[in-house]
Amino acid sequence: MSFLRRLAAIPSTRTPWTATRHSRHFTTSRLWTPKTLTKTVLFGGALIASPLLFSTVYAEDNKQPSDTDVLLDPETITDAATGIAFPKSIRITNKAHAPTMTLIGLGVRTVSFLGIKVYSVGFYADLNNPDLKLSESMSVDEKIENVVRSCACVVRLVPTRDTSFTHLRDAFVRAVGARMLLRRKSGELSEEDSIELATPMRKLKTLFPNSPLKKHVPLDIFLTPPTQGRPRALIFRDLGGIESDWMSVEFILHYFDGKNPPSPPLKKTVTETLGPLAK
Repeated sequence: MSFLRRLAAIPSTRTPWTATRHSRHFTTSRLWTPKTLTKTVLFGGALIASPLLFSTVYAEDNKQPSDTDVLLDPETITDAATGIAFPKSIRITNKAHAPTMTLIGLGVRTVSFLGIKVYSVGFYADLNNPDLKLSESMSVDEKIENVVRSCACVVRLVPTRDTSFTHLRDAFVRAVGARMLLRRKSGELSEEDSIELATPMRKLKTLFPNSPLKKHVPLDIFLTPPTQGRPRALIFRDLGGIESDWMSVEFILHYFDGKNPPSPPLKKTVTETLGPLAK
């Protein structure tokens, strides 16, 4: 069954969104309430707070959303290759901006000729953003780039086995380095631009702790929407963030690299979703 059909097959009757009220003070600790399975991601103060962090708690039932919550839809779609479920949508509630980011595609990342499954990855975006323009004449790659450059997005990584943050860090640094080389060769990134990227690259290298990331524990990577007068930020849950228009956008785009994407099934399902879409 195609990804679009799997989305359409979900019943229209849905469980109400739930959230946990929280302090205005910023927290990066994880709070666990085992009585419920609905996850809520909390932001401190604003979508781009200082420091750039957000954390996950388990919500209590029958609570109203507070000013700065991210709520995960209880309806899910499962990656058939791994059995890992992804919420159909993620809603950010904030006084100034409250996008619902829809699951556009998902897939498994495999390595080596043995096809070892490393993680499942889901891609979400705010397709209701009025600044998003998609036409029938655009290629799928152009549509993906327009979505990433125009909208709030989330990449959710869920490891299929125990791994480490340092392992992910090394992969992320290699990915950004490859994007820099690609853009330099195409003339889209000047030497001066490359020098300016040294600071966010150092931040990326030092952001991750020397600690494990357990099997099936998601890592959410949030790309903030464009905001006039300030660079976009790439926020890694519980770890911190990087403010850099170039790095934030290119990091997300590397998941859809035309020649060798990290997860071909992810790009395939995103293509199925965006291919016929025009707005």
